[in-house]
Amino acid sequence: MKIGIYGGSFDPVHLGHLLVAQAAIEELGLNRLFIVPVAQSPFKPENQPAPASVRLQLLRLALAGKFNCEVDDQEIRRGGISYTVDTLRDYARRFPGAELFYLIGVDHVAQLNQWREPAELARLAEFVAIPRPGGAITVFPPPFRGRMLRGFPFGVSSSEIRARRRAGLTIENLVPAAVAGAIQADKLYI
Repeated sequence: MKIGIYGGSFDPVHLGHLLVAQAAIEELGLNRLFIVPVAQSPFKPENQPAPASVRLQLLRLALAGKFNCEVDDQEIRRGGISYTVDTLRDYARRFPGAELFYLIGVDHVAQLNQWREPAELARLAEFVAIPRPGGAITVFPPPFRGRMLRGFPFGVSSSEIRARRRAGLTIENLVPAAVAGAIQADKLYI
């Protein structure tokens, strides 16, 4: 069995995230892909994401009807700073013998050895770098095993979507329609 884990703040989830999920399922031949929103990133302690309940609601709207892609709220339930090694240990325990693939933004690859327990991370999963439009191919630092996702690079970010909302600009065609509707109805990110 091949299991993918895609962590991030998803604040909010957007079409770029969904394209990455689709590419990972197809390119890696994943049986299942779990989207794992962080409680708090150790690398962005100053960043206060939208409330967990909001991010989870938007993710569930975005993934409605997808049979091999689901939300896992374990990091939010754990609370505090989210460490990937804790999440990967949980997946290794839940899916013994499965191949684990952890999706990571290409801009984080060079810092993998600074993550908590890097040798254990490298042992537990193969890392898959998500490209940025026009970005360079990266080399994974030892002892990490990794590859680049070919995917569908889509030049949008959650921070750009939040900025567009604050500026009163549309986010149509950047997030799924149901997500855009919920953001508008709940007056989020303004």
